[in-house]
Amino acid sequence: MFVPKAVYRSAGLAVAIVCCCALYFMASAPTAADEGMWTFDNPPVKQLQEGYGFTPTQAWLDHVRLASVRFNDGGSGSFVSPHGLVLTNHHVALGQLQKMSSPQKDYVTDGFLARTAAEELKCPDLELNVLESMENVTERVQGVTKPGMSEEEALKAHKAEIAKIEKESQDATGLRSDVVTLYLGGEYWLYRYKKYTDVRLVFAPEEQIAFFGGDPDNFTYPRYDLDLALFRVYENGNPVESKVYLRWNAKGPKAGDLVFVSGNPGSTARLDTMVELEAQRDYSLPLTLSLLRRQRDVLKKYAAQGPEQARQATNSIFGIENSIKAIQGRYQGLLDKNLMAKRAHDEKDFRARLAGNPEWQNAYGDAWDQIAAAEAKVLERRKALAYRQLRGSRLANLATSIVLCAQEVKKPNGERLDGYHDSQLDSLRFRLLSRAPFYPQMEEAVMTDSLELSRQELGDDDPFIKAVLDGRPPAEVVKGLIEDTKLADPAVRKALVERGDAAVEASNDPMITFARRVVPQIRETRKWLEDNVESVETPAGEKIGKARFAVYGKSAYPDATFTLRLSYGTVKGYPMNGTEAPPLTTLYGLYDRAYGFALQPPFDLPARYLDPARKSQLDLSAPLNFVSDCDIIGGNSGSPVIDRDAELVGLIFDGNIEGLVGEYVYYEVNNRAVAVDTAAMTEALRKLYDAGFLADELKGK
Repeated sequence: MFVPKAVYRSAGLAVAIVCCCALYFMASAPTAADEGMWTFDNPPVKQLQEGYGFTPTQAWLDHVRLASVRFNDGGSGSFVSPHGLVLTNHHVALGQLQKMSSPQKDYVTDGFLARTAAEELKCPDLELNVLESMENVTERVQGVTKPGMSEEEALKAHKAEIAKIEKESQDATGLRSDVVTLYLGGEYWLYRYKKYTDVRLVFAPEEQIAFFGGDPDNFTYPRYDLDLALFRVYENGNPVESKVYLRWNAKGPKAGDLVFVSGNPGSTARLDTMVELEAQRDYSLPLTLSLLRRQRDVLKKYAAQGPEQARQATNSIFGIENSIKAIQGRYQGLLDKNLMAKRAHDEKDFRARLAGNPEWQNAYGDAWDQIAAAEAKVLERRKALAYRQLRGSRLANLATSIVLCAQEVKKPNGERLDGYHDSQLDSLRFRLLSRAPFYPQMEEAVMTDSLELSRQELGDDDPFIKAVLDGRPPAEVVKGLIEDTKLADPAVRKALVERGDAAVEASNDPMITFARRVVPQIRETRKWLEDNVESVETPAGEKIGKARFAVYGKSAYPDATFTLRLSYGTVKGYPMNGTEAPPLTTLYGLYDRAYGFALQPPFDLPARYLDPARKSQLDLSAPLNFVSDCDIIGGNSGSPVIDRDAELVGLIFDGNIEGLVGEYVYYEVNNRAVAVDTAAMTEALRKLYDAGFLADELKGK
């Protein structure tokens, strides 16, 4: 099961810091047959024509783009009816399900079905984005860098221009406007999104069938999961009349069919320099795994205290265990000498091509050395960067964001920290004012352990430790913060956000006063990274991007950036454990696997699946899950799988374990995307969940 972006971003902070602003080189090897996460401005038309005799028209591409949805808290989805119905995964919906649950109603475990519009549950803090348009702004962004500028001056001008472009676009169109870096800075594109924040839950099955097989089956295949959820998008109090949506093909795909995935892959590092890959292998990933395992153990200890504690910790434990398995797979990939040898060969070949042209070499050849020097500085400071962080407390992170926001909005737009520009404030405030519940005792347990670890690693004399603990034990500090803060009340947060810096500076809320002590340390870390890493790697990345275009042209796709991409491939099995994994699994297989384990967790089934009356109605030969060689990564969870006619035939929910190295390299032989089949979704809605009315809406009836 792929990790939602929000989960792996927060869980993998060590990776994000130690490999800050990672930059990429373009491999010299030709793109594999079905490889690629392609932008919609540069679709793989030639490959599709030559390989499949299919030419996607502009109308086809526009239809797919406008029907695709980004879940801004991590994941993908699609409009699937003319009345605002959006399909995604249960595990993408999991965070919202837990936020809407209570000790009396556990929607994660028990599932949910709204039979009327009045019963649909409004999500507390879910933002959905639809990519309305794209504009190439490369010349504007790159043009602000002038000869004679220092690295710091160039970076400042670069960021100011991006903020200006975003604000101009938002003011002119009213759309969320993000400048996206592609091809290492070889190109910059302005993406404009229609934003929806009134999103309501319509249907989710029980977690046990959505995540059947639990962690043992996670990232494996064959699979037997009904990992879906349905939301409805509202605007001005009414369901959105979605003119563009994916028509439902209840038959699903057949083996050998050409299929496409339209979604938002989170991030890849397929084009990192060898220096960056080695830093991940030797430092970042081992450290991240250690931190995640420690936090998981704290959460499991908390969950063991009782049923309510277990309910509260469900989403966090799920996300961390998912991250551990995914990152462990990536780590093993970097330990593979053959993979690293291939990457080293590709980089050597690319640089040799540059060296063969004196003009190219003079313009771009020093970029790799510049990145290596910046990464060396990061490694020297890696302990401070890894442990000068607040982990485990939403309240603490909200408090620091409130303090930073109050301080940043007083500055000119172009001089603010990333995340606090005018074009970003609406989404930021939406998150800050979330109505999601807090679990104070759980936050206390995790934050206390995190700060204790930071103190052990950094020492009592470290500036961060002094600011955070003020000479007191972590347990004492955290207990006071959690028990006495009023920030759990959205109204308190709203008052602080609306009244601005004066109110924040005057506040005596312990969590706000704590944040005021910590924010200078956050600023110091950000400034150090900007001065020593980002200001070096940004122009170096642009050099490598331009070198890539000089050597290869625009014949390949950029690394994933949690922006909309199109992948393609065929439904097919693969060699596995000396045998063949089938292209499709069935409901027969679900029951076989469940009874093969005597219905013991995690292979037990919800009661409705064992009800003889319901079970007898099922077509057990209906396909449940299938695999294709479409190229996906974390963030693609919830992506629609469509056929040549842009009809929906499946729903991405995972990749196989052989594909975990897909962050670094694509292996067509056994890299597979795992999806839920529309046939099983239709069967389940009609015959297991008494939701024929939803199946009818999906079918356009």
